Amino acid sequence: MTPKRFRDRREAGRLLAAKLAAYANRPDVIVLALPRGGVPVAYEVARALGAPLDVFVVRKLGVPGYEELAMGAVATGGARVLNEQIVRDLRIPDYVIDRVEAEQRDELARRERAYRGGRPPLDVHGRTVILVDDGLATGATMRAAVKALRQREPARIIVAVPTASPETCEELRAEVDEVVCAITPEPFHAVGYWYEDFTQTTDQEVRELLAHPEEVPATTGPADTTVPEAVRGAAHRLTGAAEDYDPLMDLIGDARFVLLGEASHGTYEFYHERARITRRLIEEKGFTAVAVEADWPDAYRVNRYVRGAGEDFDAAEALADFRRFPRWMWRNTEVVDFIDWLRGHNDALAPNLEKTGFYGLDLYSLHASMKAVLQYLEQVDPDAARRARARYACFDHFGPDPQIYGFIAASDLDRSCKDQVVSQLVELRRRATEYAKRDGSIAEEEFFYAEQNARVVKNAEEYYRSMFFGEVSSWNLRDGHMVETLEALIAHLGRQGRRAKVIVWAHNSHLGDARATAMGRRGEVNVGQLVRQEYGREAVLVGFTTDHGTVTAASDWDGAAERKRVRPALAGSWEAVFHASLPSRFLLIWRGNRALNEALRELRLERAIGVIYRPETERASHYFQARLSDQFDAVLHFDETRAVEPLEYTAEWETGELPETFPFAV
Repeated sequence: MTPKRFRDRREAGRLLAAKLAAYANRPDVIVLALPRGGVPVAYEVARALGAPLDVFVVRKLGVPGYEELAMGAVATGGARVLNEQIVRDLRIPDYVIDRVEAEQRDELARRERAYRGGRPPLDVHGRTVILVDDGLATGATMRAAVKALRQREPARIIVAVPTASPETCEELRAEVDEVVCAITPEPFHAVGYWYEDFTQTTDQEVRELLAHPEEVPATTGPADTTVPEAVRGAAHRLTGAAEDYDPLMDLIGDARFVLLGEASHGTYEFYHERARITRRLIEEKGFTAVAVEADWPDAYRVNRYVRGAGEDFDAAEALADFRRFPRWMWRNTEVVDFIDWLRGHNDALAPNLEKTGFYGLDLYSLHASMKAVLQYLEQVDPDAARRARARYACFDHFGPDPQIYGFIAASDLDRSCKDQVVSQLVELRRRATEYAKRDGSIAEEEFFYAEQNARVVKNAEEYYRSMFFGEVSSWNLRDGHMVETLEALIAHLGRQGRRAKVIVWAHNSHLGDARATAMGRRGEVNVGQLVRQEYGREAVLVGFTTDHGTVTAASDWDGAAERKRVRPALAGSWEAVFHASLPSRFLLIWRGNRALNEALRELRLERAIGVIYRPETERASHYFQARLSDQFDAVLHFDETRAVEPLEYTAEWETGELPETFPFAV
């Protein structure tokens, strides 16, 4: 009977751990992984057995020109194992072997440094060592590891792999104390054949799994049964009824800030349900601003339209300034529907009631914001406009692509426009009182718009410069700008004595507290963290997740909008837990539920799809680790989702991806 393929390395590790149960909770046991593919497998084994985890670095010696064919391997400690038959049959001379070995030893030393981050290797002397890889074909890499490990005098060596060729598994029994091969299929084909997801493990993933192994509860045993049970017991099913979000409204209470996330920039359910929640917040709780992950000048045109101050005919026309990639992120049918609703809501208000605005928080609009500043000054102060034009002319030497400016200015600070953009913002603020008094509230509103554009120019200049060789991460600068914009918006809306209440729309990675994710360990901050630190319980953070479906995304930056299939979530991830708990749509709130709060504090993978989706490298490209109950205050899960519909169709979007079973349709 042909064995079933493993879903991924993490699932393979859990199944392998079950076959090693006799070694659980023994103080003499150490688990060593052969990186990189063996690390996710060994991680699950170590967690299940309650054993320490480390790497044992081994490098394959590939035949020059046919690198996938191993003529041998080298390992830490100077060990070398050669496949004598391949060397003999291909007549590979010694000098070629020596050259390849020297190259691989350099890489071996680099990985030793990169994976451990300065930590010494575990002492294996007198210990029982379980040596783990994701599979064995010829076994050359494992033999090199065993030979090197013998030099360190462990008490016993157990080789454990999820899959191996029957011959290799049997041959290794003569070289170690025990061999555990979970499946030994015949014909074997290759290691990757026995995994549904055999995405290459990255150096970053290895570092994350090794850096804090004690923080992550095992994803086998009681945890995987109690967490779904806790979720099922607390989940509030979403049926489409008007009362779907009553529990969320109770949670929000009198909070001033509601941050509504999304796990992708192209999912219909995220946009649609976020709009449903927003409408209730505006109608029932008096929120008067929607601040979104979009450029300030583009969103401000929409703001004018929804407040009845613009010249656009309808919502689609008001969204016309969203021209740059990714256009579908805001030019889609769900945003049009919400903008139409917001305009109608504002139009129906009594004259003395405050209208709700629509604002952008982002900083990519370097050139558009410079143009907006100049247009404003030309109307109110032509002399100041000439000075501003002279300052902003600094950017003319670099062309229209701000990344080219960033690279050149980062390499040669003397050529940067830093001083000019700061001077322009300072001058504009110095004239604030004069400009704002010229025509009452209208002038004050227009000055605020111009001042914010000048702030965008100043921060965008630093952002693009930081992308290359910057001391401060460009991520921190971008999210810092978003919070700075939010604070400016709060101050502006509060000038008439009103208590500003703002809804924020952005990706989960911006709105979930960074301190609860791998971002925080890298020193990155985000909007959710900064707002929560400043406002505490006055801010409510809501995340969105999905297991599978379709999404509107591109394959590359500046690429066409495609309707792509979203793979089922990786085993052990939060999305997979939710799928196992309740494969439908539900709202999950853990405030006041201690058991659920603790269950969701585990460190698990969480998926993030931006404007680019690359399922072929999904683990490396789209997953990070997060403690969900510390990251958000509530989560909305939509098990199966569909792609948001862009206003401008592309051939790629209309066709969509072919099913994996094409042309058999089974």
